[in-house]
Amino acid sequence: MTDRGERIGAALAKAVKAATGITSASLGAKMYRTNIRNVPKVEGLKRDDGWIDMQVQFLIDKKSAGADHVVGWTVLKPGASHEQHLHRNCDEFFIVLKGKGHIITDHGLEPSGEGDVVYSPRGVWHGFNNTSDEDVVLVWGWMGAGSIEASGYENPPGGHNPGHNK
Repeated sequence: MTDRGERIGAALAKAVKAATGITSASLGAKMYRTNIRNVPKVEGLKRDDGWIDMQVQFLIDKKSAGADHVVGWTVLKPGASHEQHLHRNCDEFFIVLKGKGHIITDHGLEPSGEGDVVYSPRGVWHGFNNTSDEDVVLVWGWMGAGSIEASGYENPPGGHNPGHNK
């Protein structure tokens, strides 16, 4: 631990546990485990909302695990895109596991490929499109929201920029 606040927090947690016996596990928290092959693809994602030909799975979320975050898996076929959007209520990260394309930013398109890790704080416009002839695979997460409804998902005023999907 490096700062005074962390030391105080750790001491407080230790004191609460010692005095009450309460831990997150004793409050009913438990491990959740699944397998990607057992998680259905999300249905009803609309093109008009920027979900262009994407295969999306919510691996961990409020519904499946009672979590206040989401961990997801997305496959973008060639030409697919998650158009520019933002989340008012959560931060997002994604990791490019396979393939290449472009990150959609406030400053336009930036090349992205396997191994890239991207973090978008809440309220920051972002997106990704597959401009290659191979699948792009992303693992991603929302920190602070356990569902799309809780994330505060928004499209740009006036709709999407068709130039971002090229």
